[in-house]
Amino acid sequence: MYSTLHSKLLLLGLAATLLLFACAKKEKKTDTTASKKGSSSGPSSPKIDAWIVSTTSLTDNLELPGTLIANESTPINPEISGRLTYLNINEGKIVGKGALLAKIYDGDLKAQLNKLQIQARVQEQTAKRYEELLKIQGVSQQEYDLAKLQISNLYADMAVVRSNIMRTEIRAPFSGTLGLKQISPGSYVTPASVLTTIRQTSILKLDYTLPERYSNKVEIGRLISFTAEGSEKKYNAKIIATESGVSEDNRTLNVRAQVINNDGKLLPGQFVKVRTNFNPDPNAIMIPSQAIIPQARGKKVAVYRNGIADFVDVQTAARDSAMVQVISGLKVGDTILTTGLMSLKPNGKVQLGKVQ
Repeated sequence: MYSTLHSKLLLLGLAATLLLFACAKKEKKTDTTASKKGSSSGPSSPKIDAWIVSTTSLTDNLELPGTLIANESTPINPEISGRLTYLNINEGKIVGKGALLAKIYDGDLKAQLNKLQIQARVQEQTAKRYEELLKIQGVSQQEYDLAKLQISNLYADMAVVRSNIMRTEIRAPFSGTLGLKQISPGSYVTPASVLTTIRQTSILKLDYTLPERYSNKVEIGRLISFTAEGSEKKYNAKIIATESGVSEDNRTLNVRAQVINNDGKLLPGQFVKVRTNFNPDPNAIMIPSQAIIPQARGKKVAVYRNGIADFVDVQTAARDSAMVQVISGLKVGDTILTTGLMSLKPNGKVQLGKVQ
Protein backbone atom coordinates (compact mmCIF):
# COMPACT_ATOMS: atom_id res chain seq x y z
CA MET A 1 0.00 0.00 0.00
CA TYR A 2 2.83 2.33 0.88
CA SER A 3 4.55 1.44 -2.36
CA THR A 4 1.46 2.19 -4.38
CA LEU A 5 0.97 5.63 -2.72
CA HIS A 6 4.60 6.48 -3.29
CA SER A 7 4.30 5.64 -6.98
CA LYS A 8 1.25 7.87 -7.38
CA LEU A 9 2.96 10.84 -5.72
CA LEU A 10 5.97 10.39 -7.94
CA LEU A 11 3.79 10.39 -11.06
CA LEU A 12 1.97 13.54 -9.90
CA GLY A 13 5.24 15.37 -9.30
CA LEU A 14 6.57 14.39 -12.71
CA ALA A 15 3.38 15.61 -14.37
CA ALA A 16 3.57 18.97 -12.54
CA THR A 17 7.18 19.44 -13.62
CA LEU A 18 6.33 18.77 -17.26
CA LEU A 19 3.44 21.24 -17.08
CA LEU A 20 5.60 24.03 -15.62
CA PHE A 21 8.26 23.42 -18.27
CA ALA A 22 5.70 23.65 -21.06
CA CYS A 23 4.26 26.91 -19.70
CA ALA A 24 7.70 28.49 -19.34
CA LYS A 25 8.60 27.52 -22.91
CA LYS A 26 5.35 29.00 -24.26
CA GLU A 27 5.89 32.27 -22.34
CA LYS A 28 9.45 32.56 -23.65
CA LYS A 29 8.22 32.00 -27.20
CA THR A 30 5.57 34.64 -26.72
CA ASP A 31 8.16 37.17 -25.43
CA THR A 32 10.49 36.40 -28.32
CA THR A 33 7.70 36.85 -30.84
CA ALA A 34 6.65 40.15 -29.25
CA SER A 35 10.26 41.33 -29.25
CA LYS A 36 10.66 40.53 -32.93
CA LYS A 37 7.39 42.22 -33.74
CA GLY A 38 8.42 45.37 -31.89
CA SER A 39 11.81 45.51 -33.58
CA SER A 40 10.33 45.14 -37.04
CA SER A 41 8.37 48.40 -36.71
CA GLY A 42 11.63 50.46 -36.55
CA PRO A 43 12.43 53.59 -34.42
CA SER A 44 9.73 56.21 -33.93
CA SER A 45 9.97 59.67 -35.64
CA PRO A 46 11.55 62.45 -33.51
CA LYS A 47 9.32 65.01 -31.89
CA ILE A 48 10.31 68.56 -32.91
CA ASP A 49 9.01 71.93 -31.71
CA ALA A 50 7.35 74.16 -34.30
CA TRP A 51 6.23 77.74 -34.92
CA ILE A 52 3.16 78.86 -36.87
CA VAL A 53 3.96 81.78 -39.18
CA SER A 54 1.93 84.94 -38.62
CA THR A 55 2.30 88.69 -39.26
CA THR A 56 3.25 91.40 -36.81
CA SER A 57 3.98 95.14 -36.86
CA LEU A 58 7.69 95.88 -37.37
CA THR A 59 9.42 99.22 -36.89
CA ASP A 60 12.70 98.93 -38.77
CA ASN A 61 15.15 101.57 -37.53
CA LEU A 62 18.80 101.44 -38.58
CA GLU A 63 21.96 103.07 -37.23
CA LEU A 64 24.32 103.89 -40.09
CA PRO A 65 27.65 105.75 -40.38
CA GLY A 66 27.61 109.12 -42.10
CA THR A 67 29.84 112.09 -42.90
CA LEU A 68 29.11 115.81 -42.68
CA ILE A 69 30.05 117.92 -45.70
CA ALA A 70 29.96 121.64 -46.37
CA ASN A 71 27.19 123.05 -48.51
CA GLU A 72 29.89 124.27 -50.91
CA SER A 73 33.60 123.47 -50.77
CA THR A 74 36.49 123.94 -53.19
CA PRO A 75 40.25 124.52 -53.23
CA ILE A 76 41.43 127.92 -54.45
CA ASN A 77 43.73 127.56 -57.49
CA PRO A 78 45.05 130.22 -59.88
CA GLU A 79 43.94 129.97 -63.50
CA ILE A 80 47.32 130.98 -64.95
CA SER A 81 50.95 130.73 -63.94
CA GLY A 82 52.88 133.66 -62.51
CA ARG A 83 54.37 135.36 -59.47
CA LEU A 84 52.09 136.46 -56.64
CA THR A 85 52.21 140.19 -56.05
CA TYR A 86 49.32 140.32 -53.56
CA LEU A 87 47.94 137.80 -51.06
CA ASN A 88 44.91 138.44 -48.86
CA ILE A 89 44.05 135.13 -47.22
CA ASN A 90 42.91 135.57 -43.62
CA GLU A 91 42.81 132.04 -42.27
CA GLY A 92 39.48 131.05 -40.72
CA LYS A 93 37.79 134.29 -41.76
CA ILE A 94 34.51 134.63 -43.63
CA VAL A 95 34.71 136.34 -47.01
CA GLY A 96 32.03 137.37 -49.47
CA LYS A 97 31.60 136.17 -53.01
CA GLY A 98 34.01 137.94 -55.37
CA ALA A 99 36.44 139.06 -52.64
CA LEU A 100 40.01 139.49 -54.00
CA LEU A 101 42.20 136.83 -52.38
CA ALA A 102 45.38 137.06 -54.47
CA LYS A 103 46.92 138.81 -57.46
CA ILE A 104 49.45 137.54 -60.02
CA TYR A 105 51.90 139.89 -61.75
CA ASP A 106 50.22 141.34 -64.86
CA GLY A 107 52.68 144.03 -66.00
CA ASP A 108 53.48 142.25 -69.25
CA LEU A 109 49.79 141.79 -70.05
CA LYS A 110 49.04 145.46 -69.42
CA ALA A 111 51.91 146.47 -71.70
CA GLN A 112 50.57 144.19 -74.40
CA LEU A 113 47.11 145.71 -73.98
CA ASN A 114 48.54 149.23 -74.27
CA LYS A 115 50.33 148.29 -77.49
CA LEU A 116 47.12 146.90 -79.00
CA GLN A 117 45.19 150.00 -78.02
CA ILE A 118 47.71 152.24 -79.84
CA GLN A 119 47.59 150.02 -82.91
CA ALA A 120 43.80 150.12 -82.86
CA ARG A 121 43.74 153.93 -82.75
CA VAL A 122 46.16 154.17 -85.69
CA GLN A 123 44.19 151.64 -87.67
CA GLU A 124 40.94 153.54 -86.98
CA GLN A 125 42.52 156.68 -88.44
CA THR A 126 43.67 154.73 -91.48
CA ALA A 127 40.21 153.27 -91.98
CA LYS A 128 38.72 156.76 -91.76
CA ARG A 129 41.05 158.05 -94.48
CA TYR A 130 40.21 155.04 -96.66
CA GLU A 131 36.55 155.83 -96.20
CA GLU A 132 37.07 159.36 -97.57
CA LEU A 133 39.21 158.10 -100.44
CA LEU A 134 36.63 155.47 -101.28
CA LYS A 135 34.11 158.24 -101.98
CA ILE A 136 36.33 159.64 -104.73
CA GLN A 137 37.50 156.17 -105.78
CA GLY A 138 40.99 156.80 -104.40
CA VAL A 139 41.06 153.28 -102.94
CA SER A 140 39.19 150.13 -103.75
CA GLN A 141 36.39 148.68 -101.68
CA GLN A 142 38.61 145.72 -100.86
CA GLU A 143 41.32 147.92 -99.36
CA TYR A 144 38.76 149.67 -97.20
CA ASP A 145 37.28 146.34 -96.03
CA LEU A 146 40.74 145.02 -95.09
CA ALA A 147 41.36 148.12 -92.99
CA LYS A 148 38.08 147.59 -91.12
CA LEU A 149 38.95 143.88 -90.63
CA GLN A 150 42.28 144.85 -89.11
CA ILE A 151 40.47 147.00 -86.55
CA SER A 152 38.19 144.11 -85.64
CA ASN A 153 41.18 141.79 -85.16
CA LEU A 154 42.87 144.28 -82.87
CA TYR A 155 39.75 144.61 -80.75
CA ALA A 156 39.54 140.80 -80.48
CA ASP A 157 43.19 140.62 -79.36
CA MET A 158 42.49 143.33 -76.78
CA ALA A 159 39.58 141.30 -75.39
CA VAL A 160 41.84 138.24 -75.00
CA VAL A 161 44.46 140.26 -73.12
CA ARG A 162 41.82 141.82 -70.85
CA SER A 163 40.52 138.33 -70.08
CA ASN A 164 44.04 137.20 -69.14
CA ILE A 165 44.43 140.23 -66.90
CA MET A 166 41.19 139.29 -65.12
CA ARG A 167 42.54 135.77 -64.64
CA THR A 168 45.48 137.18 -62.68
CA GLU A 169 42.95 138.15 -60.01
CA ILE A 170 42.02 135.22 -57.76
CA ARG A 171 38.62 135.84 -56.16
CA ALA A 172 36.30 133.91 -53.83
CA PRO A 173 33.83 131.86 -55.92
CA PHE A 174 31.16 132.08 -53.17
CA SER A 175 30.71 133.37 -49.66
CA GLY A 176 32.37 131.10 -47.14
CA THR A 177 35.09 130.48 -44.57
CA LEU A 178 38.72 130.38 -45.66
CA GLY A 179 40.93 127.49 -44.65
CA LEU A 180 44.65 127.46 -43.89
CA LYS A 181 47.02 129.37 -46.17
CA GLN A 182 49.19 127.03 -48.25
CA ILE A 183 51.45 129.58 -49.98
CA SER A 184 53.29 132.84 -49.29
CA PRO A 185 53.42 136.23 -51.10
CA GLY A 186 55.96 136.35 -53.92
CA SER A 187 55.67 132.64 -54.70
CA TYR A 188 55.49 131.44 -58.27
CA VAL A 189 52.23 129.59 -58.77
CA THR A 190 50.68 127.42 -61.47
CA PRO A 191 47.10 126.18 -61.99
CA ALA A 192 48.10 123.11 -59.93
CA SER A 193 49.00 125.24 -56.89
CA VAL A 194 46.51 125.31 -54.00
CA LEU A 195 46.41 128.64 -52.18
CA THR A 196 43.77 127.65 -49.61
CA THR A 197 40.30 126.16 -49.40
CA ILE A 198 36.95 127.84 -48.96
CA ARG A 199 33.89 126.18 -47.42
CA GLN A 200 30.34 127.34 -46.91
CA THR A 201 29.73 126.00 -43.41
CA SER A 202 26.62 128.00 -42.54
CA ILE A 203 24.71 125.15 -44.21
CA LEU A 204 25.88 121.57 -43.71
CA LYS A 205 24.90 118.42 -45.56
CA LEU A 206 25.02 114.80 -44.46
CA ASP A 207 26.00 111.88 -46.69
CA TYR A 208 25.38 108.24 -45.77
CA THR A 209 24.76 104.94 -47.52
CA LEU A 210 21.64 102.80 -47.19
CA PRO A 211 21.47 99.03 -47.86
CA GLU A 212 19.87 98.17 -51.19
CA ARG A 213 16.81 96.48 -49.69
CA TYR A 214 15.75 99.78 -48.09
CA SER A 215 16.18 101.88 -51.25
CA ASN A 216 12.45 101.89 -52.00
CA LYS A 217 11.69 103.29 -48.54
CA VAL A 218 13.64 106.54 -48.99
CA GLU A 219 11.38 109.58 -49.23
CA ILE A 220 12.57 113.06 -50.19
CA GLY A 221 11.74 115.44 -47.35
CA ARG A 222 11.70 112.75 -44.62
CA LEU A 223 13.45 113.66 -41.38
CA ILE A 224 16.31 111.61 -39.95
CA SER A 225 18.27 112.08 -36.74
CA PHE A 226 21.98 111.74 -35.99
CA THR A 227 24.56 112.23 -33.26
CA ALA A 228 28.11 113.46 -33.67
CA GLU A 229 31.12 111.63 -32.32
CA GLY A 230 31.83 112.69 -28.74
CA SER A 231 28.46 114.37 -28.22
CA GLU A 232 25.10 113.13 -26.97
CA LYS A 233 23.13 115.95 -28.59
CA LYS A 234 20.58 114.81 -31.15
CA TYR A 235 20.59 116.66 -34.48
CA ASN A 236 18.03 116.47 -37.28
CA ALA A 237 18.42 116.49 -41.05
CA LYS A 238 16.04 116.38 -44.01
CA ILE A 239 16.64 114.08 -46.98
CA ILE A 240 17.10 116.23 -50.09
CA ALA A 241 18.42 113.81 -52.73
CA THR A 242 19.63 110.30 -53.51
CA GLU A 243 22.05 108.90 -56.05
CA SER A 244 20.43 107.96 -59.36
CA GLY A 245 21.21 104.27 -58.87
CA VAL A 246 22.47 101.61 -56.46
CA SER A 247 26.22 101.06 -56.31
CA GLU A 248 27.23 97.79 -57.94
CA ASP A 249 30.32 97.52 -55.73
CA ASN A 250 28.64 97.29 -52.32
CA ARG A 251 24.90 97.27 -53.19
CA THR A 252 24.11 100.47 -51.31
CA LEU A 253 22.32 103.70 -52.16
CA ASN A 254 24.00 107.05 -51.46
CA VAL A 255 21.67 109.45 -49.65
CA ARG A 256 22.17 113.17 -48.96
CA ALA A 257 20.37 115.19 -46.30
CA GLN A 258 20.54 118.80 -45.12
CA VAL A 259 21.18 119.54 -41.45
CA ILE A 260 18.35 121.51 -39.88
CA ASN A 261 19.44 122.43 -36.36
CA ASN A 262 23.12 123.25 -36.86
CA ASP A 263 24.36 124.95 -33.69
CA GLY A 264 27.79 125.87 -35.07
CA LYS A 265 29.56 122.99 -33.32
CA LEU A 266 29.36 120.64 -36.28
CA LEU A 267 32.27 120.60 -38.74
CA PRO A 268 32.59 119.36 -42.33
CA GLY A 269 34.20 115.94 -42.51
CA GLN A 270 32.93 114.93 -39.07
CA PHE A 271 31.81 111.33 -38.50
CA VAL A 272 28.21 110.91 -37.33
CA LYS A 273 25.80 108.08 -36.51
CA VAL A 274 22.60 108.30 -38.55
CA ARG A 275 19.33 106.94 -37.17
CA THR A 276 16.75 106.16 -39.86
CA ASN A 277 13.03 106.32 -39.19
CA PHE A 278 11.02 104.16 -41.59
CA ASN A 279 7.25 103.70 -41.43
CA PRO A 280 6.24 100.52 -39.53
CA ASP A 281 5.45 97.44 -41.60
CA PRO A 282 2.12 96.08 -40.25
CA ASN A 283 2.41 92.76 -42.12
CA ALA A 284 5.98 91.71 -41.37
CA ILE A 285 6.69 87.98 -41.02
CA MET A 286 8.98 87.37 -38.03
CA ILE A 287 10.27 83.91 -37.10
CA PRO A 288 12.70 82.69 -34.41
CA SER A 289 16.30 83.10 -35.46
CA GLN A 290 17.11 79.45 -34.62
CA ALA A 291 14.75 78.34 -37.41
CA ILE A 292 17.12 79.76 -40.05
CA ILE A 293 19.46 77.14 -41.56
CA PRO A 294 22.53 78.84 -43.17
CA GLN A 295 23.61 77.49 -46.53
CA ALA A 296 26.63 78.07 -48.74
CA ARG A 297 24.36 80.18 -50.93
CA GLY A 298 21.38 81.65 -49.14
CA LYS A 299 19.29 80.40 -46.23
CA LYS A 300 16.65 77.73 -45.72
CA VAL A 301 13.80 76.98 -43.33
CA ALA A 302 12.27 73.54 -42.56
CA VAL A 303 8.50 73.67 -43.14
CA TYR A 304 6.25 70.92 -41.71
CA ARG A 305 3.99 69.52 -44.43
CA ASN A 306 2.01 66.26 -44.12
CA GLY A 307 4.36 64.78 -41.53
CA ILE A 308 7.63 65.52 -43.37
CA ALA A 309 10.23 68.33 -43.27
CA ASP A 310 10.24 70.37 -46.47
CA PHE A 311 13.30 72.61 -46.79
CA VAL A 312 12.50 75.91 -48.56
CA ASP A 313 14.70 78.89 -49.55
CA VAL A 314 13.99 82.15 -47.75
CA GLN A 315 15.23 85.73 -47.94
CA THR A 316 15.73 87.61 -44.67
CA ALA A 317 15.89 91.30 -43.79
CA ALA A 318 15.78 92.93 -40.36
CA ARG A 319 16.67 90.99 -37.23
CA ASP A 320 17.08 91.42 -33.50
CA SER A 321 18.48 89.19 -30.77
CA ALA A 322 15.70 86.58 -31.09
CA MET A 323 13.69 87.11 -34.28
CA VAL A 324 14.38 87.45 -38.01
CA GLN A 325 12.20 89.07 -40.67
CA VAL A 326 11.49 86.87 -43.71
CA ILE A 327 10.54 88.76 -46.86
CA SER A 328 10.18 85.80 -49.23
CA GLY A 329 9.78 82.02 -49.05
CA LEU A 330 7.11 81.77 -46.33
CA LYS A 331 3.43 82.60 -46.05
CA VAL A 332 1.07 83.12 -43.16
CA GLY A 333 -0.08 79.80 -41.68
CA ASP A 334 3.06 77.81 -42.53
CA THR A 335 4.37 75.61 -39.72
CA ILE A 336 8.15 75.83 -39.43
CA LEU A 337 10.39 73.58 -37.33
CA THR A 338 12.56 75.25 -34.69
CA THR A 339 14.41 72.43 -32.88
CA GLY A 340 16.41 69.36 -33.89
CA LEU A 341 17.28 70.92 -37.23
CA MET A 342 20.75 69.35 -37.36
CA SER A 343 19.31 65.85 -37.41
CA LEU A 344 16.63 66.59 -40.00
CA LYS A 345 16.87 65.32 -43.55
CA PRO A 346 14.97 66.71 -46.56
CA ASN A 347 11.55 65.02 -46.75
CA GLY A 348 12.31 63.15 -43.52
CA LYS A 349 9.42 62.14 -41.28
CA VAL A 350 8.90 64.18 -38.10
CA GLN A 351 6.44 64.32 -35.24
CA LEU A 352 5.39 67.69 -33.88
CA GLY A 353 6.12 68.46 -30.28
CA LYS A 354 5.40 71.88 -28.82
CA VAL A 355 3.75 74.26 -31.31
CA GLN A 356 3.77 78.01 -30.76
